[in-house]
Amino acid sequence: MGRVAELADVSVRTLHHYDEVGLVRPSARTAAGYRAYSAGDVERLREVLAYRRLGFGLREVAELVGDSSTDAIAHLRRLRGLVLERRDRADAMVAAIDRELEARAKGLKVTPEEQLEMLGARLYDAIGGAYTATRRTEPRIAAQIWDALGDARTVLNVGAGTGSYEPADRDVTAVEPSAVMRGQRPAGSAPCVAAAAENLPFEDHSFDAAMAVSTVHHWGDPMAGLREMRRVARRVVVLTFDTDEPGWRDRFWLTRDYLPEFAAVLGEFPSLAGMADAIGGRAEPVPIPWDCADGLFEAYWRRPGAYLEDHVRRASSVWTRVGPEAEQRAVHSLSDDLDSGRWSERNSDLADLDAADLGLRLLTS
Repeated sequence: MGRVAELADVSVRTLHHYDEVGLVRPSARTAAGYRAYSAGDVERLREVLAYRRLGFGLREVAELVGDSSTDAIAHLRRLRGLVLERRDRADAMVAAIDRELEARAKGLKVTPEEQLEMLGARLYDAIGGAYTATRRTEPRIAAQIWDALGDARTVLNVGAGTGSYEPADRDVTAVEPSAVMRGQRPAGSAPCVAAAAENLPFEDHSFDAAMAVSTVHHWGDPMAGLREMRRVARRVVVLTFDTDEPGWRDRFWLTRDYLPEFAAVLGEFPSLAGMADAIGGRAEPVPIPWDCADGLFEAYWRRPGAYLEDHVRRASSVWTRVGPEAEQRAVHSLSDDLDSGRWSERNSDLADLDAADLGLRLLTS
């Protein structure tokens, strides 16, 4: 027990407590009669300590590691998703601190309310809370998604967030790993299960269709999540992004001229062809209307001034991922080009377009 405590960087007292409460009980004994940990015990201890270091209480940890339907790989995928969520929150905190430092350097007053919003209990609002203000169902995109669902009556919405694009005329079950997002779902929305895409807690073929809207890029293992969707549903509909097309980095003026770091955000994103193969599906373009109601990253392609608004940027994870320096450089450069008329000169061909193909794709099996 002492050696395990040393390796795990915990006290022997902690291991004794886990033994007493039945969380991790050494299942072996040494020749001298001392308690010893088998390989399975160590694996369980690793899971317990990982969940504890992510902030879970002992009762919650006991439920998580005691789930007989979840194997070691599923636990690792769940842990990876939780760590990524914590990383997003840490990135948001860094961005919030940088914004306050910049405000203070300019001599601007930062109110107590703003301080609490930036660094306190509402920190996640910096990247997630703006969804309720700017992220909503765009009817024209929704029509394409709902048409792809066909005659499905039972629908699983994976990575459901706050519930945008959930069809009201079908029996919907939502899956969302983030408690913050689940808490922002409006009253009367579909029931929501706390789970990750990579480990859906449903039997094979439980649903007529499974849908995922602008969420795959947040998953720890996108391909595993897509395969899970295929396992639990006879039809799969996924709104995602195409990085296969040559020159995809230059499709959108914002990433081409102001935010080249966007390419790195999707650097490890699966290919569109690979995702289509995972669900046995085909891809079709999803044009973005010029007046798109959903404030997704590309929504304001004909309304460039919107990207100067902080609340608009906070509703898209791209800005958090590229970091505050890249964000501020892009915003300042865009502001200068809008003031000088250079943006209009470069993008005069957009003025008469009602919709643009900027890489959004709908995969349907």
